[in-house]
Amino acid sequence: MLVVAAVGGNALLQRGQPLTAEAQRANVKIAALALAEIVRAGHQLIVTHGNGPQVGLLALQGAAYKPDEAYPLDVLGAETEGMIGYLIEQELENALGHDHAVATLLTQVIVDPKDAAFGAPTKFVGPVYTQQEAETRAQAAGWAIAQDGQYWRRVVASPKPVEIPDLRVVRLLLDQGVTVICAGGGGIPVVRRADGSMIGVEAVIDKDAASALLAADIGADALLLLTDVEAVFSGFGTDTAKAMQWLSPEEGRALQMPAGSMGPKIEAACAFADQGGVASIGRLADALKLLNGAAGTRISAAPKS
Repeated sequence: MLVVAAVGGNALLQRGQPLTAEAQRANVKIAALALAEIVRAGHQLIVTHGNGPQVGLLALQGAAYKPDEAYPLDVLGAETEGMIGYLIEQELENALGHDHAVATLLTQVIVDPKDAAFGAPTKFVGPVYTQQEAETRAQAAGWAIAQDGQYWRRVVASPKPVEIPDLRVVRLLLDQGVTVICAGGGGIPVVRRADGSMIGVEAVIDKDAASALLAADIGADALLLLTDVEAVFSGFGTDTAKAMQWLSPEEGRALQMPAGSMGPKIEAACAFADQGGVASIGRLADALKLLNGAAGTRISAAPKS
């Protein structure tokens, strides 16, 4: 099977961990071991990943410069895609014993410049803060902020991905048996101008939405949305919480999950299922089990077997 595995940013850098290269490499190494199981089982693999903590960190570092010297989010997104892709590529090669080709592709993703998301930021980036600290930073830097669990974080525009022009390069690599790491952080957000040329925009695309678009357009058989929770739960956070093993797209959309956490994963899984694919949501460590239907939550338009 052709599998798209989307690794969440929080699975690569867990909440409360320092934003260091060492911490990220340690988490990537664990992720690579789980992803390598999919390749060893004989499947073709495309890996995507989040970048929320990392792109927010780079934006904070850029704040040390003059306002006109700070890099825009599309450039920071490209930097994080290269950085995280490098770590995943190297650790996945190590996990596979260097007998399998792995390549990272910086991936442009086209968005609509008129997308309403530009006026309503929802995408979490950067570290977590107390409410007071977040409000202080927001006032000083002109941020939009929102609550993320018990903490607060910066939020930025997250337009819907429309087209992946680099898809033809992904196909070329797959034809050569390469495991491809692409669309990192949702891809580099760009718009197409009237003359057909492209230019980056100030945004961060949701990784799960981009992964669903990629999986559908490339003709993948399965989409794995890998995170730090074992499944989608009904009554999450209550004494009656229960893991759901199977959902139809209609049931998934009716759950009305939080926009900044499980919500995008449910919507991405439902979008892929609408196209006839099978999507699964669950823990990174259970990647192969998710693919085999032995763990997590499976979302499919086909009747439950």
